[in-house]
Amino acid sequence: MKQEYRPALSLYETQSAIGAVKRIFQEQLARRLGLLRVTAPLFVDPATGLNDDLNGVERPVAFDVPQIPELERGAEIVQSLAKWKRQALARYGIAPGKGLYTDMNAIRRDEVPDEVHSIYVDQWDWEKALTPQMRSEEYLRDTVRDIVAAVCFTLAEVKKMYPQLCVSISRHVSFVTTQQLEDRWPELSPRQREEAYVREHPTAFIMQIGGRLKSGRRHDGRAPDYDDWTLNGDLLFWDAPLDRALEVSSMGIRVDAQGMRSQCEAAGCAQRLELPFHRAVLQGEVPLSIGGGIGQSRLCMLLLGKAHIGEVQASLWPGQMIKACGERGIPLL
Repeated sequence: MKQEYRPALSLYETQSAIGAVKRIFQEQLARRLGLLRVTAPLFVDPATGLNDDLNGVERPVAFDVPQIPELERGAEIVQSLAKWKRQALARYGIAPGKGLYTDMNAIRRDEVPDEVHSIYVDQWDWEKALTPQMRSEEYLRDTVRDIVAAVCFTLAEVKKMYPQLCVSISRHVSFVTTQQLEDRWPELSPRQREEAYVREHPTAFIMQIGGRLKSGRRHDGRAPDYDDWTLNGDLLFWDAPLDRALEVSSMGIRVDAQGMRSQCEAAGCAQRLELPFHRAVLQGEVPLSIGGGIGQSRLCMLLLGKAHIGEVQASLWPGQMIKACGERGIPLL
């Protein structure tokens, strides 16, 4: 974070601006991607295989439901809706080229709180049905450009309401693969490579996350049973108040039957293929799709020039962090 920081908006203006960002952006996202707003679950039955294990180490928040004896393992609060959304496309009969989006709220108990991470997660989860011909890198790139256009439109509209905002975002998206990053900066860690690249290219999409690089290492972890590791990526913007890259979205074209099997085997979790959702993918009972999550608080942070995610969402923070933010004039909600 830069040493000098002063919020451009008062607490009252911030709350109003958060509402504007969320309203304008989701309207733009729905229009540009052809999405229908739907209602989504807060918790799921773990036996269905619908919950995501993200990087494979995060523990979902679970609780018992005595009134429903069929829930032998209790219920789990969702960590993301990647699998649920794909199943919903089939259930709602959504045609290729169209999709759905929803508000996703979650608790990530193992998250380490900092300026951009919170144990509370709020994002727009979206999913779009595809034909086999649409499963391509070019379609992925076009979708990323549509999302960036929605972000830039939202920023322009919010700045009309609050001209004191000095935020700027590049409309040009630079695409790069994780292997290209490793080839250029083999001595840096994956996170340092992203920082170096986004410093040069302030709107960037880092592609192909999850598989092993030439070095034998992974750029970052990805669950093997929803994104196709060759057709996915993260959308990052350079954040001036933080003086660092800020990831706003993780997205990708989802695994087909072949990808589901090969990635689960590569990750050493072939037993998942017996779960209901996984069998549905293998048997072609759910549509091919593309989808992702877009952080609501992250986007508000970026567009409103905030230095801490706690300025745009109410969560819990370590006492030392609360004290440090107070000393630096950062008002946590």
